[in-house]
Amino acid sequence: NADLVGHAPFCYGGPDMAADYLRTLFLHPPSREGFDGGAGSRYQAKREIRSFWYPTWLAQPAALVPGSRLVDAPPDGLTLDDIRPLARQYDLCVMHTSTPSFPGDIAVAEALKAENPRLMIGMVGAAVAVAPGASLEGSAALDFVAGNEFDFTIQEVAQGRALRDVQGLSYRVNGRVEHTPARPILENMDLLPFVTPVYKRDLTVEHYAIGYLKHPYVSLYTGRGCRSRCTFCLWPQTVGGQRYRTRSVGHVAEEMALAQRLFPQVKEFFFDDDTFTDDLPRAEAIAARLGRLGITWSVNAKANVPYGTLKVLKDNGLRLLLVGYESGNQQILNNIKKGVRLDVARRFTRDCKALGIAIHGTFILGLPGETRDTIQETIRFACEIDPTTIQVSLAAPYPGTALYDEARRNGWIEAEELVDDTGVQLSTIGYPHLPRTEIYRSVDEVYRRFYFRPRKMISLGAEMLRDRDVMRRRLSEGRDFLRFLRKHRA
Repeated sequence: NADLVGHAPFCYGGPDMAADYLRTLFLHPPSREGFDGGAGSRYQAKREIRSFWYPTWLAQPAALVPGSRLVDAPPDGLTLDDIRPLARQYDLCVMHTSTPSFPGDIAVAEALKAENPRLMIGMVGAAVAVAPGASLEGSAALDFVAGNEFDFTIQEVAQGRALRDVQGLSYRVNGRVEHTPARPILENMDLLPFVTPVYKRDLTVEHYAIGYLKHPYVSLYTGRGCRSRCTFCLWPQTVGGQRYRTRSVGHVAEEMALAQRLFPQVKEFFFDDDTFTDDLPRAEAIAARLGRLGITWSVNAKANVPYGTLKVLKDNGLRLLLVGYESGNQQILNNIKKGVRLDVARRFTRDCKALGIAIHGTFILGLPGETRDTIQETIRFACEIDPTTIQVSLAAPYPGTALYDEARRNGWIEAEELVDDTGVQLSTIGYPHLPRTEIYRSVDEVYRRFYFRPRKMISLGAEMLRDRDVMRRRLSEGRDFLRFLRKHRA
């Protein structure tokens, strides 16, 4: 790939400043075809339709390192053969990894090290943050792994500091793994530079697509962490933290004004904070600033936002809320510490519909307390509240989460692999009364009973008739979705 290898590193901070840094490559490695496991994906798996999130967790430190470059191989269709020659152009390579993708990412690291033995290679992400020693023992090609919040950790490594002097690192010395003191959590989120200039410099926005968002879209964060205590959710229990640390309203508004100029073709912006509505006054203040810009935007929300706030958000450009309903059974919600009542979720959903706010509802099968009856409750609940679209996932016990500890303690983990050879999510948790194979098959039932209702099919068809671009996209996605269901049923 001549274009890839011949790329001149862009200097975020100017050429003079770049001279003080190692030549640094930030890499989301090549992976299985269609596998969305990068530095922005909450569920590292191949989805029902082609989906790619932005590699924001890599773009953030890339914005701190002048002269760096971000390569996101999967959405660009890049293979290991495309990436391998880059090893000779850089001094430092920082790779994002995840539990499902770690073995393949190690193979990429080893190939890059073979190409350039002097290349320093480090990994970031929740998978290595919760198991630094085991991660380093996975391959001699790894020189270090970073802890939970790694932005300034990586900046200091790129400045050429000795690894022993950088907080938040684990590294190898003479075959022995050493750990530096943990880095204090970042409190002033405005210290982080904008990620959108990195997107503009290194990424092709048209390559990123999420089925329920307009295309093309751009996603970024306005804060980190989440006040909820959901036992299954990976990021708040690892890299983000369980407090909501936020950028100032002005800082967010300034980047969005810039993003408008950088990406005039983008039809929607998505704020991927774990729960953007954790701070309602701030959400309303940001909405007011976005309203002045005329931006269409969407966010993650909990199913308990009051009508008054919903109206402010909608009046200022909000289009869609991504809502984790998880289950239609209250006891399961209590078991996972969701902090939402079903009656409140119903009221919230009615309010959104009254205001014209679309909802992408997400559900999880196989959570603690799941039975055949509760699966049927979830199906009935999903059809009753009738979100615009839904996504059904399988309970995934990621290391570092309370769900993982609970499942391991109770002997519920019946398989160690989270995805199959093609990257599709597997059911790993099973119960004496409900085997994991049955939980896996239930995903197909939920989708079929939700989407193949006459009411839903008429609604989706009407949307397609109103917009020719939506029609073309939905027909393509529909083919992907039906292929997914056939494979899932096989």
